[in-house]
Amino acid sequence: MISPKLCIKCKGKLLCGLKSCPILEKQNFFKSSANTIKGTNFSGNSPPSVFVGWKSYPKVSIAPLSPPILNDTSLLDSPERWFGLPQERIISMRQQLIRPNKMIDATEASNPSYGLVEIQELAMSSEPVTVNIDLSKKLSPNLLFDEGVAPMGPVGFLKKFSLEGNPKIPKKVDYLVSDTNAKSKTAMLELYSSGIPVNSLHKLLSAGTLGVKKKRKLVPTRWAITAVDSNISGEIIDEKVKGFQQISEFMLFHSNYLDNDFWVLLVPGSWAFEQLECWLPGGSWAVNAKSFTIIQDHEFYGGRKTYASNTEGAYYAARLAVAEYLALKKRQAAVIVFREIGKDYKVPLGVWQIRENVRHALQGKPLSFSSLSLSLSFLSRKLKIPMRDYNKTSRLLDHLKHQRTLSQWF
Repeated sequence: MISPKLCIKCKGKLLCGLKSCPILEKQNFFKSSANTIKGTNFSGNSPPSVFVGWKSYPKVSIAPLSPPILNDTSLLDSPERWFGLPQERIISMRQQLIRPNKMIDATEASNPSYGLVEIQELAMSSEPVTVNIDLSKKLSPNLLFDEGVAPMGPVGFLKKFSLEGNPKIPKKVDYLVSDTNAKSKTAMLELYSSGIPVNSLHKLLSAGTLGVKKKRKLVPTRWAITAVDSNISGEIIDEKVKGFQQISEFMLFHSNYLDNDFWVLLVPGSWAFEQLECWLPGGSWAVNAKSFTIIQDHEFYGGRKTYASNTEGAYYAARLAVAEYLALKKRQAAVIVFREIGKDYKVPLGVWQIRENVRHALQGKPLSFSSLSLSLSFLSRKLKIPMRDYNKTSRLLDHLKHQRTLSQWF
């Protein structure tokens, strides 16, 4: 996936091929929370939220995120609750989160300093925590937009951090963070099974709170998101979905949110998964494009052996939503996710919206068909891009059309 060259400054300049961004200008987002801070110190209620950067790994920037306000801020970092909110509202919420960075070595998580322990305790909390932050100099008003993580607000350099409130840490989280012999995958699977949201798991893994003590490391947030989505979905698929009875009809689900149009097709057969993505001209990855581009990643029954390098984190976010649905219904299927991204998706908001879009689609009532050809014929009238172009790119469609089943021989 080609990343957009985004650089949003406090005066509203968008250096990604567009002269301006009407989304940002309409709400005047650059009058942000940074303007409410006098000096270099502030207190606020962290949602709670922690961000770890990746660019200079194994040296990483870690930042406890907080707005300079003391009300209930939990919605600012709860993507499971965002579906249906307009992108203006999401950007407006997220730009309030001040990002005071501190550079440390990723391996410090195995023997954390007192300052890092407090940031880790923040990541463990299930409710907002009052924090006090001292900055070494005045904030820079730059906003962060990334295809993997939700937007974030002004950036600064962390001089001192302290918790003013007591983090509310779930007992299961406290137990598994304290278990220094449990592997990180084992811990995250137990936490997920106990009802801890995946967004909370992203923070726990990123802050270096999980895993065997000597091997604990800070994990860049965008890597942690993919790691959690990949490991949990893989476990659900291997240990549950592959053992269930196959569905008996072709099922088509739909969701459209943030100008991301999703069609999820479930096909009778053994587990397989494919994500097809098409960026329409004018969107954040195709600002100056004259035509569309379709990319894909897939896996058959044996699973993937390499990273889904085309669709990246979006692949694992969608796969998790699909795995959750099949596990709930106790069924097995081959699945194709068609994603068309329109021109109104101007800035990337993170892979959470892929996960929640597919989850939302699968919560609806599906259209049912008796054959693959009928389901694709219907779908061809709904997609903006001709089905023949998807047929050229898709590996799973080709497989489904040409595979032979035992029933054909009897």
